[in-house]
Order: sequence, then C-alpha cells, then structure tokens
Amino acid sequence: MTAAQPLPDPTTAAEEPAAATPEAPQREALYFALRNPKLIVGLSIVLLFLLVGLVVPPLLEHGPNERYAPPLLPPSGEHWFGTTQFGQDLFTQFAYGIRATFLVGLLGGGIAAVIGMTIGFVAGYKGGWVDEVLNMLTNVVLVLPTLAVLFIIAAYVDSYSVTTQSFFIGMTSWPWAARAVRSQALSLSSRDFVDLARLSGVRTWKIIVRDIAPNMSSYLFMTFILLFGGAVLAAAGLDFVGLGPSDGMSLGLIMHQAVKWGALQLGVWWWFVPPGLGITAIVGAMYIMNVGLDEVFNPKLREM
Repeated sequence: MTAAQPLPDPTTAAEEPAAATPEAPQREALYFALRNPKLIVGLSIVLLFLLVGLVVPPLLEHGPNERYAPPLLPPSGEHWFGTTQFGQDLFTQFAYGIRATFLVGLLGGGIAAVIGMTIGFVAGYKGGWVDEVLNMLTNVVLVLPTLAVLFIIAAYVDSYSVTTQSFFIGMTSWPWAARAVRSQALSLSSRDFVDLARLSGVRTWKIIVRDIAPNMSSYLFMTFILLFGGAVLAAAGLDFVGLGPSDGMSLGLIMHQAVKWGALQLGVWWWFVPPGLGITAIVGAMYIMNVGLDEVFNPKLREM
C-alpha cells in the first residue's frame, strides 16, 4: 500500500490561476493603446511640449525678461519666434511659459483631483447623511462662478505666484469630478466584494483604496486629464486679463503683453500666435488623449 497523497489546498488552488488574471486586462489595454492613433498623437504632442519646457530653459543664455536684442524682429534663425517691442526673445519666453503651463496643470489639476476624488469616494461609499452633506458642499461650490472667484482672489492676493495660482484653481475646480466619482463609487459600493469586505470589518479607507479605487483606475486617470486641461485654460484666462503671476512667465502672460502693447495693430503676429497655438495644442492634445483612452478602456468604442 502506498501512502495516501495529501489533498491540495483548495485556497491555494483557487489563488494560483487568479493571480494571473489581472495581467490579461492590462495586456489587452496595452495592445489597444499602442494601436490607438488618437492616444498616440495626443501623447506625442504632450511629450513634445513637456520636453521643450524641461530641457530648453536651462540651455538658454538669457532669461525671458532680458532685453538684449533689437525690437520687433520677425522669426529668424537667430530668434526663432522673433522679438518683442522691448527686445525680448519670444522663443525664450515661450519655453519658460510651457514650463509654467505644465506646472499649473499638474498642481491645479492634482489638487482638484485629490479633493474631488476624496469627496466623491466618501460620499458614494458612506451614503446617508454623509452623502447629503458632501453633496450640499459640492453643489454650493459648483454653482459659484469659478472665473469670477479667481479674478477676485487674484486681484486681492499679494505675492501671487504660479503655485498660489495653481492652488486656487484646484480649490475651485473639483466639484464636477466629485460628482462623477461619487456616481461610480455609489455603483461599486453595492457589489458583493465590497459587502464582503465591509462584513469582514475592514476599515472604510482600506475598502476605498483597495477595493473600489482600483476598479476605477482608468476612469480616475481620464478625470485627471480633464482637470489638467481645465487648470491650464483657467490659468491662461487669468494671465490674459493681467491677473497672472507677477514673478514668472506663462503663455497667457505673453498674449496679455502682446495685446497690451498693440501687437495686433502693429502686425506683429509672431508675438501672440505662438503662445495661442501652444495653449491650444496642449489642451487639445490632452482631450484627444482622453478620447483615445476612452476607446482603449471601453470595448464598445474600440476601432477594430
């Protein structure tokens, strides 16, 4: 008689194949991401501008506000974007402005994402009076005229920097993200795996971070992209009307100076066209990326 073989542990046997299952959706998403033209084009444009903002400024000999060239020179090999009425190199200003644009997008969009997602997760998961209170707060901020509030803040705040601008933009642009995340979290909070974790005594924040948020990762990333683009547009609007940071350079500020000193009347198109195209290209590329990501993560929208 041979010794009886030990029976396999059903827990281990069930876990082994399940460990490989998350890789299949990731590989599938990567497969369609690499073949999605919208995502590739949008990401390429964003990375190109990001590379300009990170690499070019340290290589330049002069600062964005230095007056060292003849005024109102058209674009040439020496001055790629021409010069301003005061002899400032516009390509130098453009490169520094790209850096400020991405900084505002990351900080402003990041702050709005953290606030909106936190409120949305808590409201959607907890429900009851917590949901009602957070919904009331969201609705109050949502009906506020965001640009008007930012104009008032920028007009009365001393020492207005890019970081300060990003903070106020993030603090006023989170409500729609909170409502969107709440609706998704409310749907997921009634699933069996969440109920099982709740009955097991797992804390609320662990259930949100471990069970709910990972199932919304693609949705959260696309939400951040939209918040990034919104922060860039809000900052450009503030800068254009002259309420931008006083100690920096941005694309909106370049356009403000062009309008202030009559570039349009003088026919100096190179003063306002490049920054306008830069803002349009960055924000447009972010939205194209968002459409591409939606097609990647949503099988119904994929172009086979």
